[in-house]
Amino acid sequence: MSKSHRLFDLMQILRRHRQPVAGLDLAQESGVSLRTIRRDVATLQAMGADIEGEPGVGYVLKPGFLLPPLMFLEEELHALTLGAELVRQQTDDSLALAAKNAIAKIDAVLPAELRHHVYNSGFHVGERPPQPQSFDLAVLRRAMREQRKVLICYRDFNNVATKRIIWPISLGFFENRRFVAGWCELRQDFRTFRVDRIEDADVETEQYPGRRRDLVKQWRSQVADESNRNAAT
Repeated sequence: MSKSHRLFDLMQILRRHRQPVAGLDLAQESGVSLRTIRRDVATLQAMGADIEGEPGVGYVLKPGFLLPPLMFLEEELHALTLGAELVRQQTDDSLALAAKNAIAKIDAVLPAELRHHVYNSGFHVGERPPQPQSFDLAVLRRAMREQRKVLICYRDFNNVATKRIIWPISLGFFENRRFVAGWCELRQDFRTFRVDRIEDADVETEQYPGRRRDLVKQWRSQVADESNRNAAT
């Protein structure tokens, strides 16, 4: 393997980890010696990569440094095009357009011998049946990004409509259903709401407290605990 490929692979490994990674782990995953890892880290640092760490502690890559990819592998192209098609089918119009534009940008820089992999991946994503929707999902995505509270009019499975203020933290897509998870001020607990039952949604000016990612961790932990309890019964 050439040094340029080795440096690129090391950058990719570091990008996958948010916490410091031990030099021995980097060496094992890269298939090189610990001494080589130390030299390569020093080379990347000299090129401008903000890699923090030291022997015995581990290394972590801070955001902001871009090393252009050498080229996509065939399976990487298949994964990207399949993911883009799933986004087109499951999300809102603006994200679907973004996915389409992203694939077009990738296609524009690929060499001719690889372009056919973009449109001939061997995968098929079925069309999602039209779903009733009273508002754009982009409204909820913006609320999540800005950590804004949202006033919704929600109709439950008994067809009873209630007004609720929620703290949206995550969107989910399961088969033909779309869901928004968040903290419900009415129930004082995390709840998951079917988007097709939300009749109206207004983003409030007030932000909800804390960090959204911390709330997501709490919600996922609660979901996991409930799943374990159900499996035990």
